[in-house]
Amino acid sequence: MKIGMIGLGKMGGNMVLRLQQGGHHVVGYDRSEDALRNIESHGAQGTRSMDDFIAALGEPGSRAVWVMVPAGKITQAVIDDLAERLAPGDIVIDGGNSNFHDTQRRGEELAARGLHFVDVGTSGGVWGLKEGYAMMIGGPEEAVERLRPVFETLAPAPDRGWGRMGPSGSGHYVKMVHNGIEYGMMQAYAEGFELMKAHQTFNLDMAQIAELWRHGSVVRSWLLDLTAEALKNSADFDSLSDYVADSGEGRWTIIDSIELGVPTPVITLATQMRFRSQQEVSYAGQMLSAMRRAFGGHAVKTLEAPKQEGIVPEVQAGDHPKVAAPENIPAAAGSGTGSAAEQLGETGRQRVTGEQ
Repeated sequence: MKIGMIGLGKMGGNMVLRLQQGGHHVVGYDRSEDALRNIESHGAQGTRSMDDFIAALGEPGSRAVWVMVPAGKITQAVIDDLAERLAPGDIVIDGGNSNFHDTQRRGEELAARGLHFVDVGTSGGVWGLKEGYAMMIGGPEEAVERLRPVFETLAPAPDRGWGRMGPSGSGHYVKMVHNGIEYGMMQAYAEGFELMKAHQTFNLDMAQIAELWRHGSVVRSWLLDLTAEALKNSADFDSLSDYVADSGEGRWTIIDSIELGVPTPVITLATQMRFRSQQEVSYAGQMLSAMRRAFGGHAVKTLEAPKQEGIVPEVQAGDHPKVAAPENIPAAAGSGTGSAAEQLGETGRQRVTGEQ
């Protein structure tokens, strides 16, 4: 089928390539000329304006547009623009990490115009082009069924890795919880390996342990597979900062758990640890140091120089996933396709209303 894609970064761009490989006709739009040239080199149709993009999608009422841009005000602006350009019966798909409350509101607003709105919580990262994407879908059954050929192509297999969760908002809600679980899993792995590394008596080999756990262990997972590969090639992570971005889903998961009265201590603490990593200096830690000096006269450390950090640009669409491996980080070059916040995935933190 024919489908449009707005946003051709590392997720959207690779999804275009996978759809093209599956025989679909994809029309793409992005502000980046490099992103457009990339999809055109793989047979997709690139457009340089929204007018040209809409004109290339086909007959009104049968069109489908997938939006793959940063969550928040950017997504809102794109959807508002599409609402003015599309006709009743057309489908708008939000494949980003939008807040499910915003998705519910957008679904109602677009439905009032006769437009279908489908939310697709998408997981797979830079490996999605090769391995396929897991897709948690919300929206009207009719619209989801019309998009079945697209989902079957993007998924790891036509009959698995995708499904309709329920009405508008449900796809993004399930993806939100998915990412909260991901936070907890990542934190548990990181803490366990740090503990073993600190126990110097045994001189444990982190790469050996990770590889061993991949086979037969109850803690094996795809995250562990990637960790094992990273440890094999760059066990000390010497060039990496301990700054860990959060894109909003962990926060939203915690807020929902509070509203429902459902305890989520692991996800909550894992998210709090990300907040701590984002602080150059902890004011609370400085206060603790001052108090300990005041009551006990203990020695304290002073801050000699601020931490200096740079940013390694995000992986680009079409790049092999191994470009993202830790051993390749020092060699990474370029400036990426968006702001540092967009590349780190930090633009979806706050819920943004249409008025904002």
